[in-house]
Amino acid sequence: MTLVELLVAVAISSIVFTAVASLMFYSSRSFVALANYTDLENKSRNALDRMSQEIRQVNGVTGLGTATLSSGQVVTNRIVMSGTETNGTAYTLTYSYDPAQKTLTRTKLKSGVTTTDVLLVGCSYLNFGMYQRNSITNTFDQFDVLTSGTCKVVQINWICSRSILGNSANTESVESAKVVIRK
Repeated sequence: MTLVELLVAVAISSIVFTAVASLMFYSSRSFVALANYTDLENKSRNALDRMSQEIRQVNGVTGLGTATLSSGQVVTNRIVMSGTETNGTAYTLTYSYDPAQKTLTRTKLKSGVTTTDVLLVGCSYLNFGMYQRNSITNTFDQFDVLTSGTCKVVQINWICSRSILGNSANTESVESAKVVIRK
């Protein structure tokens, strides 16, 4: 084997190894992104299912709170509702979005006992909308409420995202739902 043959073999081997390494890097990044997106979607779906189930059962909305995001947009980030369990026990249910921590927290106060759960993390945007039950003529939209006491439909919008290797990736499109209070 001559020196020229050895150099050609080393050059070809390095090209093949570089191609294989880059293929492995990008495919592993794709697998991580896929798993990350699946987890993000599952957490969003579970949070929305839980919230819609609980909002349907409350008696009404008793309060709300607003926050100003870093973009300057004012959003309704806190909604307080009251309800009654099937055994007659009254409770207060609160959903709060913290723009600084990017979390959505559920708090339930029943018989002096408070339980708190973090439903979502990594939320860059969340907003609650409140509407009356009746629809605007020839549309699917409802009338805005004048006071929280007349609220019969709660709309929830959020955007959650995750990062991979420091870059924001897998930004979920706006998750949105309108939930009708049944009582």
